[in-house]
This record gives sequence, C-alpha cells and structure tokens, in this order.
Amino acid sequence: MAKRKKTTATEVVVSKTKTEIIKEALRIEESARFSAKSHYNDSSMWGFFHLLLGVPTTVLSGIVAVKSFAQFDGSHNISGIIALIVAALSGLMTFLNPNQKSAIHHKAGSSYDSLDNRVRIFRTLDCWGKDSELVLTNKLKEFSEEQSRLNADCPQPSFVGYITTKLGIKNGEAEFEVDKRSEG
Repeated sequence: MAKRKKTTATEVVVSKTKTEIIKEALRIEESARFSAKSHYNDSSMWGFFHLLLGVPTTVLSGIVAVKSFAQFDGSHNISGIIALIVAALSGLMTFLNPNQKSAIHHKAGSSYDSLDNRVRIFRTLDCWGKDSELVLTNKLKEFSEEQSRLNADCPQPSFVGYITTKLGIKNGEAEFEVDKRSEG
C-alpha cells in the first residue's frame, strides 16, 4: 500500500472539479480582457475620427459662411470648393456617426471590463472559500452566460482594434503592477 502524503494546515487540496472551474474562469477572464481592450481601442479610434471629421467641418462651415456674406471679390470658386468639402465631411459624419460608435464601443468595453474584474475576484477569492463546487459551478455558468450575452449584444470589434489589442496585451498593457511584483 502506497504511503499517503500528509497535508499541512497551509496546504489546500484542490479537486479536479475546482481545477476545471478555475481554468474556465481564466478563459473567461482572458476573453473578456481582450474584448474590453478591443472595444476601448475602437472607442478611441472612433473618437479620433469624430474629431478628424468634425473639426474641419466646423471650421470650413464658418469660412463658407463668412465668405458668403463678403462682397463679390472673385473668390466664389474657393467658397464653392469649401462648400463641397463641407458637404462631403458632413455626409461622412452622418453616415459613419463616429461619436455614437465611440460611445457604443466604450460601453461595450466597460461591460467586458466589469465581467473580467468579477471573474478575476471569483477565481482568486471565491474559489478558495467555503462555497461548494456546485455553487461555484453555477456562478461560473452565470459568468459564461453573461459573456455570451455580451458577445451577442455588443458590436464586433474592428480588425484594427483587435490587432492593436493583441500587440498591446503582448507588450504588457493589461498587466497590473501588483501581479508583476508577485511573480518575480
């Protein structure tokens, strides 16, 4: 008969079920972190487009307005060209609606960030408490269902947002200083 290793008071025996719960929680965390950061990146990108299109539209509209009240000085061609540019930029602003897209992606990023934080706390604290494996499994299923709802309800991150996120996370942008200190 093989000798059984005795555990000390500080050691925790982790069941196969709890190990799988923790692994699945890590998967949800990672996915939520990528989704949050992708949406935040897209929110920033659309905010930039809003300024890129909105500021020139506003400035050029003012120039056209001033020119239209000026006496004829042969610059009507310039005013006409500026008016065409303003019309094109205004059309793009209406069609793309970058301010609304920025807000939608920011809200999605915040929702995924909230899920990421709650799953991390679940994994690092709740899983080590006195809750039964059934309670932990049910809570994990709730997190998974919330992630599925977010995936269905939130807009798809752009390819640029995804690539920026992947590079950013690879370069440590999503790491907390406390985690870096406890690893090394």
